[in-house]
Amino acid sequence: MATDYDTPRKTDDDVNEDSIEELKARRNDKSASTVDVDEFEQAEGLELPGADLSNEELSVRVLPRQADEFTCMSCFLVHHRSQLAAEKNGHPICRDCAA
Repeated sequence: MATDYDTPRKTDDDVNEDSIEELKARRNDKSASTVDVDEFEQAEGLELPGADLSNEELSVRVLPRQADEFTCMSCFLVHHRSQLAAEKNGHPICRDCAA
């Protein structure tokens, strides 16, 4: 539920001045206005302006792994040999995964 932090807050004196009828009315209003909303369903219909990429094609040139590179067996990313930290069971591990 959104909270407006700019609204003035009630002091203890203001809270004590509320009548029983007002408090009962507020309690009934709060329980009636509670709605269970699934955020995922709400976000499905959300479209960002200029974000329609349905007709776009990817044009990326993929290179094979070079001789001075290795694939980390923990994160499965290709790194330069300078990022090699250790070998675990004969498999190369990068510095990020070893830390």
